[in-house]
Amino acid sequence: MTREPIRSVEEFLAHALAIEREAMQRYREFQACFAEREEDMLAGLCNNLAHFEERHFEQLVERSKGLTLPVIPGYAYRWLDARSPEALPPESFYRIATPRHLLEIALAAEHRARDFFDSVARSADDPQVVRMAGEMAREEDEHVAWVSRALDYLPSGGGSPDLP
Repeated sequence: MTREPIRSVEEFLAHALAIEREAMQRYREFQACFAEREEDMLAGLCNNLAHFEERHFEQLVERSKGLTLPVIPGYAYRWLDARSPEALPPESFYRIATPRHLLEIALAAEHRARDFFDSVARSADDPQVVRMAGEMAREEDEHVAWVSRALDYLPSGGGSPDLP
């Protein structure tokens, strides 16, 4: 999806807050799903990622104090597609999705976030936006690596790894 370049710190922060809020919420939902399935390693990973996203969100909120941010529609960064009324509710999706599927959704979202921040770092004119976007792209790279390692750890069938 092609976007107009981010032109201000306020616009950047509004997008970053939307991305971090969505990630924090989804990782908490994934954590609960994995915990319910007694997938302790994956629940722990999601808990850690949710914690990091929450910390990023709080830092962004702090940076935003005193600024007027534009409104970014919530659907712009949703991890799961909007569903029709006939579709399964999200909680049903979590019950039937495999651990591999949930982590693939997380990995795709982390890639999108990293690509967004990287694109902003390359295209923004404001040096402060370039710096903040570069920092966030590097942090998202770490998240990509963590989720990728978790996927590598899963057996190819998508279930829980057989732990000794």
